[in-house]
Amino acid sequence: MKHLVLIFLLLFTPLVVSAQDGKQLNDSVVAVSDSTALDSLNASLPVEAVDESMLDDEEGGVHKRLKKTFLDGNAAFMSLVALVLVLGLAFCIERIIYLSLSEINAKKLMGDLEEKIMDGKIEEAKTICRETRGPVASICYQGLMRINESMEDVERSIVSYGSVQSANLEKGCSWITLFIAMAPSLGFLGTVIGMVLAFDRIQELGDISPTIVASGMKVALITTIFGIIVALILQIFYNYILSKIEHLTSQMEESAISLLDIIMKYKLTR
Repeated sequence: MKHLVLIFLLLFTPLVVSAQDGKQLNDSVVAVSDSTALDSLNASLPVEAVDESMLDDEEGGVHKRLKKTFLDGNAAFMSLVALVLVLGLAFCIERIIYLSLSEINAKKLMGDLEEKIMDGKIEEAKTICRETRGPVASICYQGLMRINESMEDVERSIVSYGSVQSANLEKGCSWITLFIAMAPSLGFLGTVIGMVLAFDRIQELGDISPTIVASGMKVALITTIFGIIVALILQIFYNYILSKIEHLTSQMEESAISLLDIIMKYKLTR
């Protein structure tokens, strides 16, 4: 019996020891993995902070570079070119808003006027013209005001008032062309002055240094580039304005011809 107990103890003891060793090994593995995860988490936090700081530095760097470029190009001339840009854009925006508000459905307007005129409702046709914005309605109203006169008088009235409306459409465009011409001219003036300053600096020092020449050339080129960019921006807006003016002028001419035909039919049916 004692031998059996001893044998049992000898067999069971290694199992207990191995189980305890396995538990200790698992605990150590878990501890190592936890510490590794914490280390990786701690390591990731500074990277994100560094990324955010780098983005902030890049955004701030863009503004700093633009500011430095503006100052390097001689702030006085760069300010003049910037003023030309602001004034030119102001005139462009005003013209675009005015022309956009002047656009209407001319075909629908002429259809409504034809219906009223052929029914003899001249006053209602005039009311439609008064309540409709734009040069097309204004021209039609002037023609209806002289509907009882001769066709020559009606045509003369429409043509005369059409010229007035065309001039109103082009109001302010001469200023835009002026600013388009001024922007590169100011840039070239800054170029010439930058070159003169560079030569004066060389004369003062008595030495042709690449640094002195490069600084003068930098001022010259920056002002020229900025002036050309401003002129290109204003030219794009100006061409868009011209396209809208041409569209409205075409509508005015077509509507005037249609109105004369309608008035002629009305006179023949009376």
